Amino acid sequence: MKINKIRYTVAAALLSALIAGCTTSPTGRSQFILVSGAEMATLGAQSFSELKQNEKISTDKKTNAYVQCVTDAILEVTPPQPDFDKWEVVVFDSDQVNAFALPGGKIGVYTGLLKVARTQDQLASVIGHEIGHVMANHGSERVSSQVAANSALQVTSIALGASGTADADLIMAGLGLGVNVGVLLPFSRTHESESDLIGVQLMNEAGFDPNQSVALWRNMAKASDGAPPEILSTHPSHDTRIADLQTAINELPPQTRKAPNCGSPNLFG
Repeated sequence: MKINKIRYTVAAALLSALIAGCTTSPTGRSQFILVSGAEMATLGAQSFSELKQNEKISTDKKTNAYVQCVTDAILEVTPPQPDFDKWEVVVFDSDQVNAFALPGGKIGVYTGLLKVARTQDQLASVIGHEIGHVMANHGSERVSSQVAANSALQVTSIALGASGTADADLIMAGLGLGVNVGVLLPFSRTHESESDLIGVQLMNEAGFDPNQSVALWRNMAKASDGAPPEILSTHPSHDTRIADLQTAINELPPQTRKAPNCGSPNLFG
């Protein structure tokens, strides 16, 4: 079997999957979804349950109230989600500068983030961004992309084996790198950029200062020396992110509500 025929076989397999799984994100971007939101919500709930068992949960009332207040303000302007009814937020006592939102509405915030997201507006930027991942079904999209990538490699492996092509293992290794760098990682950067856009829209609608999203990523840039090059990262570079946010902020509509005064976190006990 010739290489052109192998390429045709892979393309046909991927085309069939694409026809079966095309949908649209909240920003109008075409998506490839093979895994249902309900399935992902179940997986998200299971993963969150395990995290709560394995990670230290903050018991500080002031910090928990602060994070919950900011999150509630964002959730007030978040559209209802079709695959779950209630959001849950947990503060983890850890130096990690991180936060996440899992399918099924499970939000985790690490106390280390609060030393970088220094104001409630900056925290709102992070919370809005993470909620954006859930709104846009990025979990389903990532899993679906991985399934498609694995299927393509399996089809190619079978075709190479059947044809007796020389150096099949070497070709497969190259294809694996190509799928990873050329498809999966850039796809994740698309998710991050899209969530930035959704997040800044949510925080603006909730009455937080959207300009603080730019201040946040400047703080992040200072806190993340030695980050990998953008081409090999699942996140946009800080400069790219800041430029895109500034463009999005200039296009936001006037605010119609005022954010609550959530106070400040209890960072040091």
